[in-house]
Amino acid sequence: MQKGLSVSDSDGSTFAPLVVLELAPNTKEEAVEWLLKRIRDKQQDGGAELLVEKLSPEDQSTEKDNPNVYMVGASMRRLLFGAEDVGLFKEFNDGTMRSFTCANRHNFKEFQGDGDSFLSMAECQYIIKHELDTLRAKGEAHVPGYPKMKLYPGKSVIRRIQSKGILVQIFPLHENEELKRLSFSWYKQFKLSFQPLDDIRHYFGEGLALYFAFLEYFTFALIPMAIIGIPYYLFDWEDYDKYTVFAGFNLVWCTVILELWKRLSASLAYRWGTLSRKKAFEEPRPGFHGILGFNPVTGREEPLYPNFKRQLRIYLVSVPFVLLCLYLSLYVMMIYFEMEGWVLMIHDEEPTFWTGVLLFIPSVIYAVVIEIMNLIYRYAAEYLTNWENHRLESTFQNHLVLKVLVFNFFNCFASLFYIAFVMQDMGLLRQSLATLLITSQILNQIMEAFLPYWLQRRRNKKAHRRVIKTLADKELPLSDQVKLEADMSTYLGTFDDYLELFLLFGYVSLFSCVYPLAAVLVVLNNVTEMYSDALKMCKVFKRPFSEPAADVGVWQLAFEAMSVIAVVTNCALIGMSPQVKSYFPESDTQLIMWVVAGEHLLLAVKFILTFVIPDIPKNIQIKLSRLEFESLEALKKRVSTKNMFPSSIDSGG
Repeated sequence: MQKGLSVSDSDGSTFAPLVVLELAPNTKEEAVEWLLKRIRDKQQDGGAELLVEKLSPEDQSTEKDNPNVYMVGASMRRLLFGAEDVGLFKEFNDGTMRSFTCANRHNFKEFQGDGDSFLSMAECQYIIKHELDTLRAKGEAHVPGYPKMKLYPGKSVIRRIQSKGILVQIFPLHENEELKRLSFSWYKQFKLSFQPLDDIRHYFGEGLALYFAFLEYFTFALIPMAIIGIPYYLFDWEDYDKYTVFAGFNLVWCTVILELWKRLSASLAYRWGTLSRKKAFEEPRPGFHGILGFNPVTGREEPLYPNFKRQLRIYLVSVPFVLLCLYLSLYVMMIYFEMEGWVLMIHDEEPTFWTGVLLFIPSVIYAVVIEIMNLIYRYAAEYLTNWENHRLESTFQNHLVLKVLVFNFFNCFASLFYIAFVMQDMGLLRQSLATLLITSQILNQIMEAFLPYWLQRRRNKKAHRRVIKTLADKELPLSDQVKLEADMSTYLGTFDDYLELFLLFGYVSLFSCVYPLAAVLVVLNNVTEMYSDALKMCKVFKRPFSEPAADVGVWQLAFEAMSVIAVVTNCALIGMSPQVKSYFPESDTQLIMWVVAGEHLLLAVKFILTFVIPDIPKNIQIKLSRLEFESLEALKKRVSTKNMFPSSIDSGG
């Protein structure tokens, strides 16, 4: 809980502010009063039973300050019951991770007294967000003061007012002292050590902690590739045949690291209590719309949208749009090759230092254009996926990821495939890969870290002065802290971060055998990425709500698909080497058949490895099985007791 900062609720009780609700400045008074009442009402009356108070009027120092800013908190009793509702896993006295229950609370490790320090601030904020999201309309036909803003029984109140612009933003507050400690151990001192993953998880939640765990793991996994790649580069092994050894190592590497990551991910998820945690029932997205009807699962009245209409939108609009974008990407690629040919012609006619420099210009321009196209396409794909009107956030994310991955893969790697397998120019492939990799890394660092930080400083000089005060270890008043954080940019999630790692993994696994220094460059990029991402999470963006996660989700499948493509690519590169071709001097068909057979054999070995290496370590499997056994035994005991004493149980005795 946040120490040193507190506000008083209307009933006089003092509570620690955890979450900020900012309503539109022109929100009608009756709507505000209705919302606050619903938040404060008892659970049995359909309320959230939370504590809420307006940011005090004297804190609104200028006319520009929004008067409708509210602080939300909760009593410890309410938070403990909320922890049970969301299925929070905590460490039991016997060292196992179990679902928290209030009735059994004293048997959980670290639960002392009334449990005041049992839940982290991030967990408390997650519980409050969950309670607000599940606050449902009862008998209201519309939002008070807004007759056209219809409500119906069971509709999520917060999602409704958020989609209609009444709720401007909702965000969790930073905990200044803990943030300072985390910042110091995370990025303020440069040291070659592991990241404080447990502290990151404690402060930001499991979803973000797993991203940084994967970033760290991927960086360390690249070190063997980098160590082997440096001699190839330093000794200038122009003999293409020697790259077949590197390609063979690449095939084993990209398979093994993904399988070992699943084990590490499972270990972290178990330690953090999310491995066995059941996913909460998904509510409709705030932007989902349709004709009012009854959900057959919940029995509640909510919008329904015919699936055939969504499929028509996907196959008649989205798919053609993606294909059109792929065609435009192909067209831009051909322009790049024309530029490359023109520059080579100039250099061949009169080779000078400047014409040598000019040789790299087309690749740099093409790399910049690729990044711009990826950015524009990302916004278009998000708009299109939103227009498809998916009911659930998970479905929305899956369709968005698929659209973005297909285009980014084609846009970033099509030219490399063309150079490698059509032009078969390994020198140009090496130059293009190096230029694309270096340029994309520089642009990503500028766009993801330095530009947001610079914009944040420029956007509000007054806020920047508050940041300086904070950095000087001066405690900010609550009102200043709220205003400062409200003006910060909103963190949009780990989507773009995973996408960047996916593309870097592609550069290393697909073609690094012709440019062995690729792994070294990615290691350097990832090290700076760790520090820049840590900086932006702590100083540039609002604190995101904690998101429970047991793994990296759909991105695991994306990386595994890339590793399968890597097997095909590296086998083809090996088959194109003069050394391998010399074994089949008379028949190209026989060479192709042997390459395809080798590729199928390696794919078979790859899939065998996925079964041989368990996803969950043995010791964790034993703990999970023991818990399942204990749960079944407890259930049998309850059933047996009920059968022995049916009358006393039925009568409440």
